Amino acid sequence: MLSSSVMLRRFYCLGTAASSPATSSHKKRLVYLGSPQVSASGLDALFTASSAPDSSFEITAIVTQPPSARDRGRKVMPSPVAQHALDRGFPSDLIFTPIKAGEESFLSSFKALEPELCITAAYGNILPTKFLNIPSMGTVNVHPSLLPLYRGAAPVQRALQDGVRETGVSLAYTVRQLDAGPVIAFEKMEIDDKIKAPELLEFLFSQGLSLFLSLTFPVYILYFTFFNCSLLQERGNKKLVVYSINSLFIFGCTTHLNVGSKLLISELPSILDGSAKTKATPQDESKATLAPKITQEESYLSFDQKATVLHNKVRAFSGWPGTRAKVLVIDPKNDKPNTIDLKIITTRVHDNNEIRNGEKDDIIFVKGSLIFPCGDGTALELAIYGVLEVQLPGKKVVNAAAFWNGLRGQKLKKL
Repeated sequence: MLSSSVMLRRFYCLGTAASSPATSSHKKRLVYLGSPQVSASGLDALFTASSAPDSSFEITAIVTQPPSARDRGRKVMPSPVAQHALDRGFPSDLIFTPIKAGEESFLSSFKALEPELCITAAYGNILPTKFLNIPSMGTVNVHPSLLPLYRGAAPVQRALQDGVRETGVSLAYTVRQLDAGPVIAFEKMEIDDKIKAPELLEFLFSQGLSLFLSLTFPVYILYFTFFNCSLLQERGNKKLVVYSINSLFIFGCTTHLNVGSKLLISELPSILDGSAKTKATPQDESKATLAPKITQEESYLSFDQKATVLHNKVRAFSGWPGTRAKVLVIDPKNDKPNTIDLKIITTRVHDNNEIRNGEKDDIIFVKGSLIFPCGDGTALELAIYGVLEVQLPGKKVVNAAAFWNGLRGQKLKKL
């Protein structure tokens, strides 16, 4: 097996060797820490803002997770953030991929850059005190929850699992204690009972980086992807608004720019002039809740629980690890049972109580939907507006009707 140093050298060779970007004395040296795709979109926003003629900062380095085996081919690939940086022409020798952020060799190279401010967005590693003491202006974390709620590795997933109708994103200084630093600013948003974790994660991180830009830099570009705008349009907000400030355009959706524009006016440029540290609000420890990392073992549904609980879990675990259910397929000719493993893609809580003509454990098919009996007399429906819903191992995702027709008269029972 190759050592980590060899792996790093091979990774750096993926990009074209380039010299360090030219530094300007008036520009703040910013280091970005992030790893997954949602962090890549934030990095893109920072690249765009830093390229403005009178930008007050530059991206000096990027810190991300080491290359790992991904996708079906298990090919070793750089993190989405690293790949995006390379695609943008960022020097490969300024992309750091330590296994742990406390490695002495990494800290030595990091300190030599003389970073002034660090921004973290789903980096995925714990930052030790030795790291936090290096940037002169501190480290600011984009956290997709309303701190002190949902501190930890899976704030969006745990919030959806709890069925919250209000969430948001917080900007907080990073301290040694997990997600416990003073909050610089936050933005709230209401969500419905249909949105899934991948959608919400992307929106909150793009919102969080946009909020950071509005709070920090006098010249900036704040924008949302068309994916996020279309997402809001599906929720009933069909107005796309363009604001112009300092001769730059800010694109967004009306639901959130009302709050964002107020923060923009009142907070510029608090982080760079130091005032953010003075007015940042300590978190109320008595209200703190945790959002522990999700495990693969949690992915199975238990139909003894209420349908609402299961529906929220499906939304929360969408993407990874997904949700699964073991069900019995019974051949009426010989009553021989066969257990199958279903991957549940999309659900809703069934609102019709008059659905059962068979036994209490029977899974039935009504008007294009599979209906699973759940706890307390509730039922979970596996079909929404014709969306593809279930998946057998090794098979493609199919809708409820196609799955039911494939049973050819066999019965389904919950386990």
